[in-house]
Amino acid sequence: MITAKLEEYAFGGLVAAIGVFTLVDATTIAARDDNVVGPRAFPYAVGVLLVVTGIVAIVATARGKLGEAEEGEDVDENVRTDWITVGKLVAVLIAHLVLIDLVGWPVAAALLFFGAAWTLGATWWRALPIAIVLALVVQVVFAYGLGLSLPAGIFEGVPFLDG
Repeated sequence: MITAKLEEYAFGGLVAAIGVFTLVDATTIAARDDNVVGPRAFPYAVGVLLVVTGIVAIVATARGKLGEAEEGEDVDENVRTDWITVGKLVAVLIAHLVLIDLVGWPVAAALLFFGAAWTLGATWWRALPIAIVLALVVQVVFAYGLGLSLPAGIFEGVPFLDG
């Protein structure tokens, strides 16, 4: 019981600490001072919500309201973790991080989406076109819908892909 209570306090403290970090980090975002909602608004909102949630979790724990273990989970505790799959997913993520600056978001994201889907059991001929379309849609939405620039890489200068 004491271990569960310490874990609950740790969880609340971690959530609150992440909120404080978010609030402090949001102050470093460069923004114009012209009384409009700027790029700091969302991180401030998220940071405040995280701090409040963490504090509420700590107070609830102090009042004795602990989370109850889920009894009905469909998990076989005898099955071991498939570390090969985990390793493949980590490799795909690292490749994505390395490739963003080299080939641009659309290609790196398509490889990330395809690699993750294929690693998790999707057929390559279905995963590849879906990954390509998804990466291009994200590029277009960010570039034109949100006005944010993702690196176009090899698609530099291509209409709708180069924000």
